[in-house]
Amino acid sequence: MESADPTGRDGRTMTLEAFADTIVPGERRTPGDRAVVGAAPGPGAVAAGALELLRTPATGITDGLDGYTDALDGHATRYAAEHDLTLDASVPPFVALEYADRAALVRSLTSPGHPEKELWVLLALFSIMAFDTGAHMRTTDAIAAGHPGLATMRFASPDEDGLWRFPEFSYRRELARLHPDTADNGSLA
Repeated sequence: MESADPTGRDGRTMTLEAFADTIVPGERRTPGDRAVVGAAPGPGAVAAGALELLRTPATGITDGLDGYTDALDGHATRYAAEHDLTLDASVPPFVALEYADRAALVRSLTSPGHPEKELWVLLALFSIMAFDTGAHMRTTDAIAAGHPGLATMRFASPDEDGLWRFPEFSYRRELARLHPDTADNGSLA
């Protein structure tokens, strides 16, 4: 389905956004947002760049995104029929589902024994990666831009030279002695 929302996002984009929002939910971008349903406060995977990451050739799945959206919308149509739900035809079937139904469907698709589990887990992992790491951006650029996931997790900024150094040990104690051949930049000489 190629329906579009008032902001100009096409149906395929909306379906992928709705999937990413189901994995790491966030607040709506606008009051009429149908893809991001506002199931959680603050930014979620969509605000963190999930679509940008999914569309990055390095993921290896960009050529298959149309297939993902077609399959997800097909699963949503079957889910709606099985649960006697009427879907709004002005948006793609997965987008038309309420958040609880989206979550139930994704839980089913990613459950052990589902024949397509690996495909859906992969898509879910990229949605998580977009939020947790800003994997589609250089980390320093993501921090400088205020990447919502890194900001939410209070990811430390690098030192002025662009390197990360931590004056305190994360466990508040040294876990191992530094190798005697370690150079000033942290690499073995």
